[in-house]
Amino acid sequence: MLFWNGIAIGMILLVLLAFLIYKLRNPISVPKVKTNLDSEKFNIKAMTKYIKIQFNEMTGRNLYDNALDRADFERQKNMRVELKAALKGCNSGDLYDKMYVKDLIHDLLMKGYGMDEQNVNYVLPFDEPEKLTVQDKFEILMQIYKKKHKYKALPQMIEEYRLDELKNVIEDGQTESYIITEEEILDIYQEKASKLSFEDKMQVIVQRIYQEYKGFGVIDEIRNMLIDGVSGGVSGLPSSMQDIEDEQKLLEAMRRGSKEDVLHSVWIMYRGKTMHLSFLSFGSEREIKRICQSIYKYNSPGQLTEQNGYIINDMKDNSRIVVMRPPFAETWVFFNRKFDLTFADLENFLNPKGRGYTFKNTVLPLRFIPFLMKSTRTIAVTGEQGSGKSTFIMACIKFYAATLALRIMEMAFELHLRKLFPRRNIVTTKETAEISGQQGMDVQKKTDGAVNIIGEAASDEQVTWIIQAGTVASKCTVFSHHPKTFKDLISSLRNSALKTGLFQNEFIAEQQVVNILNFDVHLFKDPEGRRYIERITECVPLLYQENPYPEDPEKAKIEFYKRMTDKRAYEERDIIVFEDEGYVAKNSITERQKKEMLKQMTKKDCAAFEEMLATFWPVAS
Repeated sequence: MLFWNGIAIGMILLVLLAFLIYKLRNPISVPKVKTNLDSEKFNIKAMTKYIKIQFNEMTGRNLYDNALDRADFERQKNMRVELKAALKGCNSGDLYDKMYVKDLIHDLLMKGYGMDEQNVNYVLPFDEPEKLTVQDKFEILMQIYKKKHKYKALPQMIEEYRLDELKNVIEDGQTESYIITEEEILDIYQEKASKLSFEDKMQVIVQRIYQEYKGFGVIDEIRNMLIDGVSGGVSGLPSSMQDIEDEQKLLEAMRRGSKEDVLHSVWIMYRGKTMHLSFLSFGSEREIKRICQSIYKYNSPGQLTEQNGYIINDMKDNSRIVVMRPPFAETWVFFNRKFDLTFADLENFLNPKGRGYTFKNTVLPLRFIPFLMKSTRTIAVTGEQGSGKSTFIMACIKFYAATLALRIMEMAFELHLRKLFPRRNIVTTKETAEISGQQGMDVQKKTDGAVNIIGEAASDEQVTWIIQAGTVASKCTVFSHHPKTFKDLISSLRNSALKTGLFQNEFIAEQQVVNILNFDVHLFKDPEGRRYIERITECVPLLYQENPYPEDPEKAKIEFYKRMTDKRAYEERDIIVFEDEGYVAKNSITERQKKEMLKQMTKKDCAAFEEMLATFWPVAS
């Protein structure tokens, strides 16, 4: 019996051995396919959900339940406090918090989620470029450029491929605009994107998860680049207009996807040029709303509500944020304006390095402007938005004597002068929901200030601050404003003083304004994005009351009627103007102004000032 059982077992083993040999000699090639399990697990949505759960667990669990010893308990407690702070600060413009959160996401995916070189291509089809979206390809390009250029990645790509040139794309090619198209990004990807390393792929995935979870969507990395600013929701047809059915063209535009145009509304300001990144989309109106509701939250400036339809604030990285929402604005929109401190230097401001253009005779304003500060003149820095007013003010502060205390009043912190001059006596205040700007100015009068700086005189009330600061409590005032001409500046300041009730008589109000103001430095941004000083103008008060009437009765009578009919309170005197791609010395400053300036300067500065005037205005000197 045992004999026959052994034979049976031997036959079975022979059959199994034969089958195994057959299989080894004739292997069946089965291609690896993405299973349903892979597609359900390795995608951005599922991975983002996993990260949220992990972070909630890490910040919300009760540490006492883990029965830790004292050292482990303290370590876990400190880690939780650090994570909570990073999660709160990462979407306020703090790059360190952002990097901390991204590193933690990376670790969780690698150690807890099982990411490896095989399944990384399930998340995004890196190995099948034809399946990548234009957003995927753009973010891959950003990763490639960031490895070498850091936060100059986007500027480097724009410069390398001349993406900031005018193009005839919109409105059937009939209108020029600054726009970066999908076709351009696809062409750059085709040229630049070589074989990505596993870590490159992971960084792209981590950034995508971060920006959808805690960041600012498609603009999250763009916002960190060295550009002038980024905005969203500012183009396309608002949903409020989609009910209009009168115009056939409007209906056709709506059918073509005008709502999508609103979502494809990412704009940047680069070197003074406002450029549309038409290839990027927010994806949904809900996403634009999410970004608007989170991007302004640094330092808790209040709630953005239907009643309070806009908020102006600053972020941790010193950039300015303006957010608006319906019904105040027709759509949810945001504007994030950045200030490049590398241009907070007068020489670099007048002849910017790396901008592709230079101007002639920049030595003229470079030598003249510092004496305006040394002599504590009251100065208006004027020009359109984006012309460089704030940067110019920052560049000029170093010419004030370090013995002078500076007091700054702003709507939102923009100048950040203590970052540039940490060892000077500087205090900056801003309006809040509880403290008005006037109250802030009243407090500043009691703080031993010598130089008052008004960040932006955008309202009638802020103009009264200029007049107050110019007449009492300080040596001089510097402020920015938006008029086109010198006459517009005086008229605007005068009208604001009248509207607030500070003066009742138009001529007296104008007289008060011109008695305070000494110079207007007017900045200009041309269509190519070049910024320069268009003119430096002296405000010359016409002090009729200081001139006696002629003794001759007839001449006195004529002079009387002249003064009554020609009630001009000032004359404008252009000192330096921009002509033929360079700076030209025009009229010399008045003798009265010269004496006032010399009175405020040291002997050393007085000698240098006289020498400078003799060099550029030899006839007058």
